[in-house]
Amino acid sequence: MILMRTAGLTHVYDKKPVLKDINLEINNSEVFAVIGPTGAGKTTLLRLLDFLETPTSGSIYFDGVDVTGSARLRVDIRRRMSFVHQRPLVFSMSVYDNVACGLRWRRQRRDVIRRKVDNALEMVNLAEYRERNAKNLSGGETQRVAIARALVTEPELLFLDEPTANLDPISTAKVEEVLSRVIRERKTTIIMATHNMAQGQRLADRIGVIVSGEISQIGSPNEIFCLPANMEVAEFVGVENILKGVITGKEDNLVTIRINSSAIQAISDFEIGETVYALIRPEDITFTLAKGRTSARNVFEGKIIKIAQVGPLARIEADCGFPLLGVVTKRSADELGLKVGSRIQASSKATAVHVIKRWA
Repeated sequence: MILMRTAGLTHVYDKKPVLKDINLEINNSEVFAVIGPTGAGKTTLLRLLDFLETPTSGSIYFDGVDVTGSARLRVDIRRRMSFVHQRPLVFSMSVYDNVACGLRWRRQRRDVIRRKVDNALEMVNLAEYRERNAKNLSGGETQRVAIARALVTEPELLFLDEPTANLDPISTAKVEEVLSRVIRERKTTIIMATHNMAQGQRLADRIGVIVSGEISQIGSPNEIFCLPANMEVAEFVGVENILKGVITGKEDNLVTIRINSSAIQAISDFEIGETVYALIRPEDITFTLAKGRTSARNVFEGKIIKIAQVGPLARIEADCGFPLLGVVTKRSADELGLKVGSRIQASSKATAVHVIKRWA
């Protein structure tokens, strides 16, 4: 069942379009992540959906009702939502009182407040912090207080705006653990904006990619990261092998793509003569030093032109008649003796090559 829907949502600041023709459907109990470059419009979208701002044009439906033009309806529905900001504000009072404030404003009974606050603090693993002054907490603890404060009112829809953007890896992991528990136990509908693509993959049921104020693609995490719809999405999600080519052969749905003087095989519905991009994720490239048996349809010989270590991984750039980037563990690179100037064999399966239409 659809909880929230937008139709033709557009927003303009100082005569500059920030969001253009946004059409979304958010299902009950769904976790929907919005990812995109800085300045793409992620936060503005969340503010519109939470009725903190009114769109320049277009409509927002909640539970099937168009609430865009009614201030009364927007106020009523906002009581069914909560918003956690990137840099949440906490008051100079105890953690307990910070979490309880929303319930007190709603004039709930003291025993009800106590029960709900205790449950929320337990949910975010801060029960033992209830008497501490919230102003003295770390960034990660402050964010968890903000999440508890948002959850204590038992919202139907929870907005998260870059919930771990300013946190260290350990604090980020703790916040994600809390969010996973909320998703698992409360089944709250969540719309989150995040620059952390891996976080979107871990937490979301579906992801929307927003680029320059427009939705470029909506799909499952696997579809977004493995089957990007266009060049903008591919570049943003880290598909670094983007090869221009022309389809020169086709047998059923197995196509041959001519790239410079080489050919790549892939699975595609495109026809012979069409100009395309062949996309290959670096982790789908296998390197060996000598020719050997492989089930991969795509095998290229080349020379390593650059090696860069990134933590436990080594990024290998090779010239195979076209540039090709692969990623292997540092241990594998050392065992193979890979170094700049080494002659290598690079291979990938046809199913690992994603083909999209090339445009001028």
